[in-house]
Amino acid sequence: MLSPWLELDGARARVEAWSERAGLDLVRLGTEADAEEIQDTAITQPLIVALSLLAFEHLQREAPVAADAPVAGHSVGELAAAAIAGVLSPEDAVALAAVRGAEMAKACALEPTSMAAVMLGDPEQVVAWLEGNGLAAANRNGAGQIVASGAADAIEKIVAEPLEGTKVRALKVAGAFHTSYMAPAREALAAHAAKITPADPTRPLLSNADGQVVTSGAEYLDRLVKQVTSPVRWDLTMDGLVTAGVTSTLELPPAGTLTGLVKRQLKGTVTTTIALKTPAELAKLQGQEDAS
Repeated sequence: MLSPWLELDGARARVEAWSERAGLDLVRLGTEADAEEIQDTAITQPLIVALSLLAFEHLQREAPVAADAPVAGHSVGELAAAAIAGVLSPEDAVALAAVRGAEMAKACALEPTSMAAVMLGDPEQVVAWLEGNGLAAANRNGAGQIVASGAADAIEKIVAEPLEGTKVRALKVAGAFHTSYMAPAREALAAHAAKITPADPTRPLLSNADGQVVTSGAEYLDRLVKQVTSPVRWDLTMDGLVTAGVTSTLELPPAGTLTGLVKRQLKGTVTTTIALKTPAELAKLQGQEDAS
């Protein structure tokens, strides 16, 4: 995951500094750990944020993104987005991701919960159906995808008996993210966030809560905390990108999923999509403009 990026100038020292703040050896975890270890959400979350920010820092050297380009993140990716927009320092973003991941892992261990992807179907009908089964629409991702979250037995039921016209697939996750089951994690994250003094964004920064641009750093940090128990509205976030005039997107690593959603949902509006996966692709971006 991190190996090719650590070969870039100064990258290893950067990740080692973030590791100290996170209380985790991110260098080892991102290069030597096996799949089972890094699939632990306590590890996955800080690794994702660290990788995204490391890639962005080197992107700014090779092919700088326009200073006024909007930025958005999905779920834990909002921490990386906050750092890119100047609301948080990269160190604080990675450290908060470590707290978020560790506390969410603890919350997941309290009760048997899970998540499932619901594809196709009318979004409002799907949401109502999930509510009728005691589940929450934790991620409304657009492009015909909603992620259900809640008690494990309720997830098993909808996988076995999908709503007509939909396909349901169980997800390999630790528990019911973005629901009230994560309340203990939200409280712990709030305590750590209270120690941080955020700055106001230096570029348009969209929120998963409603897809709106947030101009206050304090408000965005508050939204980051509340997000742990609230739905991720990536569908509205994509709408917000269109409102902001975005016609091309660049997804930071680990990349691919959000680019796929943008291609399907914003076909004809966003004409260029780039999923940055490896350092070798940085050179290809030179000369490309207006990516966000």
